[in-house]
Amino acid sequence: MSFGIALSGLNAAQTDLNVTANNIANTATNGFKQSRSEFAELFAVSPQGVSSVQFGNGVKVAAVAQQFTQGNINTTSNSLDLAMSGQGFFVLNDGGATAYTRAGAFQVDNAGYVVNSQNQRLQVYPPSTTGNFNTSTTGDLRLVTSESPPQATSSVETVFNLPANAAEPTSAPFDPADPNSYNEARSVTIYDSLGAAHTASLYWSKTATPNEWSMNVYVDGNPVGAAQTLTYSNTGVLTTPANGQIALPAYDAAAGLATGAAPVELSFDLSRSTQYGNTFGMTSSTQNGFTTGRLIGIDIDSTGAVQARFTNGRSTSLGQVVVANFSNPQGMQQLGNTNWAETNASGQPLYGQAGGSGYGLIQSGALEASNVDITAQLVNMITAQRNFQANAQMIQTADQVTQTIINIR
Repeated sequence: MSFGIALSGLNAAQTDLNVTANNIANTATNGFKQSRSEFAELFAVSPQGVSSVQFGNGVKVAAVAQQFTQGNINTTSNSLDLAMSGQGFFVLNDGGATAYTRAGAFQVDNAGYVVNSQNQRLQVYPPSTTGNFNTSTTGDLRLVTSESPPQATSSVETVFNLPANAAEPTSAPFDPADPNSYNEARSVTIYDSLGAAHTASLYWSKTATPNEWSMNVYVDGNPVGAAQTLTYSNTGVLTTPANGQIALPAYDAAAGLATGAAPVELSFDLSRSTQYGNTFGMTSSTQNGFTTGRLIGIDIDSTGAVQARFTNGRSTSLGQVVVANFSNPQGMQQLGNTNWAETNASGQPLYGQAGGSGYGLIQSGALEASNVDITAQLVNMITAQRNFQANAQMIQTADQVTQTIINIR
């Protein structure tokens, strides 16, 4: 009997050494979760129960349990490296099968999909038409490779001050080529429907009427509509047009716009313009158009929302990283490559969003390190080694006792 008991101890100690060795070997594995050997004693139990003098039948390894404690988060230079701070797993599409991981080292494949080193695709909630995310379905995260489409300018807001003591220009009539026919001039860049840039020039000329100005608009040197009359009160506030809005006629190819582009219909918001003092100044000029843009970067915030940034200053939502959680993470099945799969013991995955109740936050440009404490593992190794030696010594002692009995004459 003592041989069997000691042998069970040897086997248990050997398993403990194997578990410790695996932990130490994966100290530098991103997203790795250390394991722990859990032992249980053995008794020979009869239908009447355990005898009061029963000494036991040895030990067994009851479980090798994963320890899902948080690993250190190390920053990297790759924006697609993702670290999970708190509870949750990244969801991966493995050729139709679903896997879960804490290792967030992702990259882009030749088709634009975000994948890990095993070519498993990261799952996201797709963007919805309302500007949020459709959390009822998941899909592969794919980085857009096409250019961001342009938008034609339709509205221009300018904030300027005209000098109240200005005199009429010395030359008449107005001629943009003659600087003596106007008082001030400024230009604004606008865009057509194909993303081509055009220069809209504004010319202000003082009239003979007190507090009245004439404003001419030219695009690429071509006039757009007739001169506009601006009237200010004796306190310098714009009174005409009443709402400060000026709508110009369409500027098309016949007027100089590139062939193929839709006519540009401009409206100017001058409601914040003033007539004070003796100096001219333009403090702000904004317009709502933009040219085409190339992809220059990807931003992922702490909730997992993925935004593509373009050279034209625009951004496009690509989705939100799906985060999964389980009622019993220790019940998950290990698949290798720092992946897990759901089992009956783990329960079904609970999908959610980073930052929500029960889900951790995502940090872009970082990776979660292994949660192995190398010092603790070295202590465990020594303990397992001593256990193995003690059980081996027990076998030797039992052998000596048996030999003594055999030698009885």
